[in-house]
Amino acid sequence: MGKDRFLWGILLGIAALAVLAVILFFARQSGQEGYASEAAPEGVVRNYVLSLEGKDFQRAYAYLGEAEGKPSYERFRQDLMTMQMEASRASLQIGEVQVFEREAVVALVVIRGGGGPFEDTWREQTSALLERDEAGDWKIVRLPTPYWGWDWYNPQLIKPVPAVPGD
Repeated sequence: MGKDRFLWGILLGIAALAVLAVILFFARQSGQEGYASEAAPEGVVRNYVLSLEGKDFQRAYAYLGEAEGKPSYERFRQDLMTMQMEASRASLQIGEVQVFEREAVVALVVIRGGGGPFEDTWREQTSALLERDEAGDWKIVRLPTPYWGWDWYNPQLIKPVPAVPGD
C-alpha cells in the first residue's frame, strides 16, 4: 500500500511538471506575437527577426539599409533559405541600445542550440548596427549569422579572381 502511494506521488509530480511546461511554452509563445514599433532600433531588429521566422522575406528585406554591398532580394532570400536550419536552432535576445546621431548599436545575445535534447547550448554576445536613412527610418546594416549573410555590406570580401597571364 505504501509503495502505491509513493508511485502515485511520483506520477502526480511528473504530470504537474508536464502541465507547467505546457503552460510556460504557450505563455512564451504569446509574448512573441506581433510586431514592435519601428520608431526604435530594437523594434526594427525584432521585426526583422519575426519576419524571417514567418518567412516574410519581402518585409525583412525592407529593413535593410541602402548601402554598398546590399544583396539583391533574390540573393537575400536564397542566403537565408540556406541558413534556415541553423536559424531554427537559434534565438535572439535584444539588450541595451546605444543611439548616436544617425547610428544605433543594439546589444544582442544569440543563443544557439544543438540538434538534440542532450546537446549543449551556448550564448554569443554580439550586436546589430543600424543607420537612419534619409526618411529618418532605422535600417539594419549588420547583424550576426544566422540572421545575416557573411558577405553582405562587405563588398571587399567578394573580389573577382584575377586572370592568370597566359590563359
